[in-house]
Amino acid sequence: MKRIISCLTLIAMLVSVTPMALAKEDSKTVELADKAKSAVLIERDTGTILYDKNSDEKLPPASMTKIMTMLLIMEALDKNQIKWDEKVRTSEYAASMGGSQIFLEPGEEMTVEQMLKGIAIGSGNDASVAMAEKIAGSAEEFVNMMNKKVEELGLKNTQFKNPTGLPEPDHFSSAHDMALMAKELLKYEEITNFTGKYEDYLREGTEEKFWLVNTNRLVKFYPGVDGVKTGFTNEAKYCLTATAKKDNMRVIAVVFGADTPKDRNAQVTKMLDYAFSQYQTHPLFKKDELLTKVRVSKGSEKEVNLMTSEPISVLTKKGEKVDDVKQEIVLKEDVQAPVKKGDELGSLQLVKEDKVIAESKIVAEKDVKEASWWQLFKRVMGSFTKSS
Repeated sequence: MKRIISCLTLIAMLVSVTPMALAKEDSKTVELADKAKSAVLIERDTGTILYDKNSDEKLPPASMTKIMTMLLIMEALDKNQIKWDEKVRTSEYAASMGGSQIFLEPGEEMTVEQMLKGIAIGSGNDASVAMAEKIAGSAEEFVNMMNKKVEELGLKNTQFKNPTGLPEPDHFSSAHDMALMAKELLKYEEITNFTGKYEDYLREGTEEKFWLVNTNRLVKFYPGVDGVKTGFTNEAKYCLTATAKKDNMRVIAVVFGADTPKDRNAQVTKMLDYAFSQYQTHPLFKKDELLTKVRVSKGSEKEVNLMTSEPISVLTKKGEKVDDVKQEIVLKEDVQAPVKKGDELGSLQLVKEDKVIAESKIVAEKDVKEASWWQLFKRVMGSFTKSS
């Protein structure tokens, strides 16, 4: 059983009909991706679907697979399992990857930051495998981590067989699942410092200086686009998961199976134009904002701060009338040590007319270890002294 600890009226507003319902109505009448096998357009903060075309169809994602690879890299960085300046050694296997690559040599070392640059901008298959081996010990175990994350995110139409997107039987995803992966990745705002760069260099100061050019041309030619990942194989055709931010609103557009890069970019552009012209976002909280505290039983510290795990907003159609909404913080009961940074210990719910219209998990700010016997003894003695 969970307990609600606060219910406050927000200054923020919500349309009288929820954006999700509006979006479903609109998606039946608006055609934005006629030259794609499947497509989806979502608002990042709320996850509201603004346009949908066969978005649950299982299709080969090609190099858009690397969105999940980058997500696991960012999670490892966030948990201090790896560091930006840490060296990553290239194995024989990683160096043997075909397709798009940054031409790593066996035994060559680059930092995590350089490897991520090679993945995000250059779509390096070799860099992806090198990072997979660094984080999980082997590419196979990293793939297990990828599929475990798929389950954690509740994705129903995705299965990975490698961290690169190179063609392999039973390696598939869907437009909707890919949008949700990108939504999760974009919680780490630093990622757009890589995915949003049009060009950069590796091995600077050496004879092997390597020029990286982003295969996502919209980064250069559409204002506000700063990610996320293109994809192409003969089987998948031209794919793109793109994100753009304008004013307070960030959206994610996904296209699978376009015949040409021009078709792919044109349809994504059309979706982005539609989103920014028809909708607006009202921000409530940024990621990592302090919301409340929760007591930790038998912890080295008695309480831990609870933070937002992502940006939280309310989405409206432009020009619609608005009503007040409420926020409710629901805490997990009987939280016991040890607690890990990022553990989900409750949720923030946005409520309208007694109906939950949005929900986001709130997480522990830091680790809380189990209390030593001496700490527990002192607490008991302190309580005894106060009571007497």
